[in-house]
Amino acid sequence: MLAGEAVAAIWNGIAAEARADFYAWHVTEHMPERAGIPGFLRGRRYIAADEATVPEFFTLYEAASFSVLQGQDYANRLNDPTPWTRAVTAQFRDTARSLARVAASHGPGMGGMILTHRFAGIGEIEVLQRLVADTAAAPRVTGAHLCVTDAKASGLRTTETADRTDITDPPGAFILLEATDMAALAPLLPDAALLHSGARPPIRRGLYRLEYVRGKTACA
Repeated sequence: MLAGEAVAAIWNGIAAEARADFYAWHVTEHMPERAGIPGFLRGRRYIAADEATVPEFFTLYEAASFSVLQGQDYANRLNDPTPWTRAVTAQFRDTARSLARVAASHGPGMGGMILTHRFAGIGEIEVLQRLVADTAAAPRVTGAHLCVTDAKASGLRTTETADRTDITDPPGAFILLEATDMAALAPLLPDAALLHSGARPPIRRGLYRLEYVRGKTACA
């Protein structure tokens, strides 16, 4: 299960010339800073596992509640980015950022692979909740989660994002499936099943491999 009741989910690419700087910044400054915000419980970064997955990176921050993502501590960081943050995020490409409530979460823990399904919105949420619960029982699946984006909170511009042109609209909702290996995820949740269960197109699928996990750090 996810560690909290809310998540900040970010999909992004990075300019080739900024790749090394992105890795250094993300591991040594950005993720420790975010994990140090009160109510942020864990951060994870994934990298695309196949050529069809774009953008290349997926980052997930788990928060105790949605109020944490709307709180002053998080806002303070977003409105006072470090010079390094400004320099690196200026090189982001094709970025989608969702602040979302966890509508369903099942499974014993993290998996080495994660499949993200982003879609425009949902119909009856109970139908997708049942689909996620059923999918969590598939072989070698370690987690299945349904998250619903708060469009207003996700679209709020801050000092960190004010001048950026790489930011695209966040998904209305998304499903995250975690498993021990790529083969376990391959047959799960085809678009037809998602559409039949009320997911609204377009649907964007991404297969990612876990690169780094950051646990809770001291408050910044």
